[in-house]
Amino acid sequence: MARPFTPKVITANALLEGEVVYFTENDDWSPMLCNAEVIEDEAHAQLRLLEAERQQARIVGAYLADVNNGADGPEPSHFRENFRRSGPSNYFHGKQAELI
Repeated sequence: MARPFTPKVITANALLEGEVVYFTENDDWSPMLCNAEVIEDEAHAQLRLLEAERQQARIVGAYLADVNNGADGPEPSHFRENFRRSGPSNYFHGKQAELI
């Protein structure tokens, strides 16, 4: 029996900056997960992934990531995705530097 489809977002890394980015409904990329398009259908997810992968001049390594629908938009359902969105693991670079 097939597993039910879980909601997904498309994520990648910005080619020049290396930052984690998310594919939006208007075919753009955002560094904020809350701006990502949440995809609820498997066939639509595959089509959107193909569209995202066509933007090779802007991103690298696009893939589908599972999410949960949260009160403030999509939330990662796996530790890896939560870790990726928080930026580098040392506190003096990237997104984490802004929190200090």
